[in-house]
Amino acid sequence: MWRFLVPSFGDRYKTILFDLVGSGKSDLTAYDYDKYGSLHGYASDLLELIDEFASGPVIYIGHSVSAMIGMLAAIEAPHRFSANIMVGPSPSFINDDDYVGGFTRSDIDGLLETLESNYLGWSSTMAPAIMGSPEQPELSAELTNSFCRTDPSIAKHFARVTFLADHRADLERVTTPTLILQSSDDLLAPLGVGQYMKRRIPGSTLSIVENVGHCPHLSAPCASIDATDAFLRGLDL
Repeated sequence: MWRFLVPSFGDRYKTILFDLVGSGKSDLTAYDYDKYGSLHGYASDLLELIDEFASGPVIYIGHSVSAMIGMLAAIEAPHRFSANIMVGPSPSFINDDDYVGGFTRSDIDGLLETLESNYLGWSSTMAPAIMGSPEQPELSAELTNSFCRTDPSIAKHFARVTFLADHRADLERVTTPTLILQSSDDLLAPLGVGQYMKRRIPGSTLSIVENVGHCPHLSAPCASIDATDAFLRGLDL
């Protein structure tokens, strides 16, 4: 999923790619439903990876829920992070008073019910909506195939944890320099979400990429690289 961004940074930085436990080529037997009942379980894994492979503070780039995982890890161990780049993040998907996360609670409940009853059907319907970028249908097909390769029981659990998470109260605890990189038209993370995070995360930067969909690192890689480069150049690293 990062193949378009990695070449632009690999010559300047030691780059480590990894799959969340339960996805990709990770060891599925390591998936612990209790540990990963919250995003803090993944944040713990991230800190272990940093301890194992990094010699100093890292620049972390995460997409969507993985961006939130990076934020939680940086709150727990801020000395391990020099910057966080959050692509399409959302602290909560559910509308709450004047907070517009993009979905009502009944929307999310219906989504999860559909996922429980027909995971493959849900994947083939939701993946194109999440990817957006209608002029690049091959990306929607890629995301659909990725969803369908995931173990359904793990995917259902992960989706429930993701869509019901609420980390709005954690935003003000962030001390790491943070870039919020957001698409101009995103089903899962509307513009108001990025603006909300910008207001709540001290000193953060919000960069809007002209893109339809939740995955600008795939469907608008040049703009995503430019925004990331501009942010990193502004830091005293």
